Amino acid sequence: MKFRKKPVTIEAKQYTGEERNTIALYEWIHDVDLSSIFGVARAKIMAECAECGGLLIPTLEGNMLASKGDWIIRGVQGEFYPCKPDIFEATYEPAE
Repeated sequence: MKFRKKPVTIEAKQYTGEERNTIALYEWIHDVDLSSIFGVARAKIMAECAECGGLLIPTLEGNMLASKGDWIIRGVQGEFYPCKPDIFEATYEPAE
């Protein structure tokens, strides 16, 4: 049997590895606001990213590592997962 993916609109943001981008993605994924927290939390997040070589994304299957250039997708049930840029480009197009 063959199947076709149902058309669905998703939210996605690209991970660049830059501090501002990393913190914004962390806030989005974890639904927190770190703007009032001084540099300690931000430094800890950036240190964790440097140590593991990317941004850890909590997914339904456990933590997955997003590398620079990967897209972080929020799925239809609110779940997050990373997607490689070439797969993202082949699968998705702008909705607006």
